[in-house]
Amino acid sequence: MTDTLSILLFIRTPEKGRVKSRLATDLGDEMAVVIYKSFILDILAMLRNGPYPFTLCVHPPDSREALVDWFGPALTCVPQEGNDLGEKMKNAFVRSFSGQTERAVLIGSDIPDLPMAIIDEAFVALDTCDAVIGPTSDGGYYLVGFRRDSFLPGVFEGIPWGTESVYEKTLGLFHGAGYRVHVLPEWHDIDTAGDLKSLFARNEHSAFRESRTMSFIRENKEHILGHRFS
Repeated sequence: MTDTLSILLFIRTPEKGRVKSRLATDLGDEMAVVIYKSFILDILAMLRNGPYPFTLCVHPPDSREALVDWFGPALTCVPQEGNDLGEKMKNAFVRSFSGQTERAVLIGSDIPDLPMAIIDEAFVALDTCDAVIGPTSDGGYYLVGFRRDSFLPGVFEGIPWGTESVYEKTLGLFHGAGYRVHVLPEWHDIDTAGDLKSLFARNEHSAFRESRTMSFIRENKEHILGHRFS
């Protein structure tokens, strides 16, 4: 059955000055891009150990060669297409559902400690619900998913992306359409040095402790957090 399921991973090519602007403000462009690479490597490790096929939806569109150099050749990459984030996500689902996919979930790349159990829950929920969404602690969402026959393009239109009301407004559009929506556990995306500190604290004793992101924080903790911590 997994050949009818698909994960869409939205990423930016990790180039200096083009990713994680708030982290770059806190830590500098060089460190921000290395941290973002670590995020992607950790997410890819999780996906590669799971049962679901996945596609990288990349920006800028012509960056596949660079991504292969960093993350390996066994990747399915497609360009993000659209004028804003909502249009790009909508088009990614349209592309996926135009093939063999029956259920698809889209995730971002700012959630390096997301476990496979959350994605399992999302796909199971789509057995009985029209859509699934995972809220972030800052008012956005880290995952959204549909069945082919329940895809609702309108939830990507008219949303004030990058604000604290993204999740609330999206959920309102689902409810306005009469959709049965499964809400996943809240998760934390990583945008600032403070977010990195929280990530480290909550994963000191988790399976994520041995990840590339956690290792990088430990190796650079004085610079990243500005003070000693254990």
